[in-house]
Amino acid sequence: MRVIISAGGTGGHIYPALAIINKIKEKEPNSEFLYIGTHNRMEKDIVPKFNIPFKQIEIYGFNRKSLTKNFKTLKCFYNSYKECKKIINEFKPDLVIGVGGYVTAPVIYAAHKLNVKTFIHEQNSVAGVSNRFLSKYTDLIGVSFKSSIKDFPKNKTIFTGNPCSENAIKAEAISKREFGLSEDKKLVLFVMGSLGSSKMNDFLIKTMSGFKNKDYEVLFVTGSNSFEEVSKNKFPTNVKVVPYIDNMIKIMKKTDLIVSRAGASTISEIIALNLPSILIPSPYVPNNHQYKNALDLIDNNACVLIEEKNLEGDILIRNIDELLNDKNKIENIKKNLNSLQVNDSATIIYNSIRKLVDGEKYD
Repeated sequence: MRVIISAGGTGGHIYPALAIINKIKEKEPNSEFLYIGTHNRMEKDIVPKFNIPFKQIEIYGFNRKSLTKNFKTLKCFYNSYKECKKIINEFKPDLVIGVGGYVTAPVIYAAHKLNVKTFIHEQNSVAGVSNRFLSKYTDLIGVSFKSSIKDFPKNKTIFTGNPCSENAIKAEAISKREFGLSEDKKLVLFVMGSLGSSKMNDFLIKTMSGFKNKDYEVLFVTGSNSFEEVSKNKFPTNVKVVPYIDNMIKIMKKTDLIVSRAGASTISEIIALNLPSILIPSPYVPNNHQYKNALDLIDNNACVLIEEKNLEGDILIRNIDELLNDKNKIENIKKNLNSLQVNDSATIIYNSIRKLVDGEKYD
């Protein structure tokens, strides 16, 4: 299979795209890929490391605060659309896939105009702007949450789950000793995204002193942008601070409780691993979609949710202690997570797009 794939902006779009690529490679080793991403976002650094051919286009998202800046956005969209048509004509793909982010809009739209079959995937429980636009022009849509099916045309939307779930299950665990942690003590993992959150980090810095003399350990992932400033502080000996962990799933497999944002890929990994969590959705994302992602777990009694606006005092420490010391509550959360699992998501996506390319009816 010859595939052009596009996703960008955040790891929540990029890593599901890579998971789809890996599944296609597993099923059809002779497949060829071309990744189209932005010229100034993280995919330009991540994707080439996997030896995937990469082409970049200049494209920007719409600015909700400055309408004048959107004239440039529209011009870039048109130029990118023309460039993508040229790329598609040269590569001659069997299929073009979009996995979220505004970079996918000109790619999928160009493929539609050239009568190339297309598939888009929505990771969040609330459809993004680009996927809402593209839903009119794509052949098939996959969604991670059943609750988001209503956002798309029913006749071409399927529930697939998030393709990162299969990677989570197959990944090998890492030794906690690599982070200076004990294999015998419970571990609480704090992670607020690949870049981190300065406001959250300010609160967490104050919180960390409260873990002194606890019988569990804490691994605090600050985000690469915040590590230098955070590391200037003094923390208890049972708190370890790192800027970033490549392939976070390796340590999640050794984690007893994770405190994190509510990005779609993180939630898919939490579900796949039956990992108890305290979710603190970012209030700074479009359509408050992280909060709505978290609601899918809350509605199934599968996590603890604390909104950022309610973070004060020792609220996190109290919730962590309550969870770690309540075996029945932990087991109940794990049982409810298990009921939400879609552990073959990438396989479901592969089988569906294979049928799409072959002109068969997809499931």
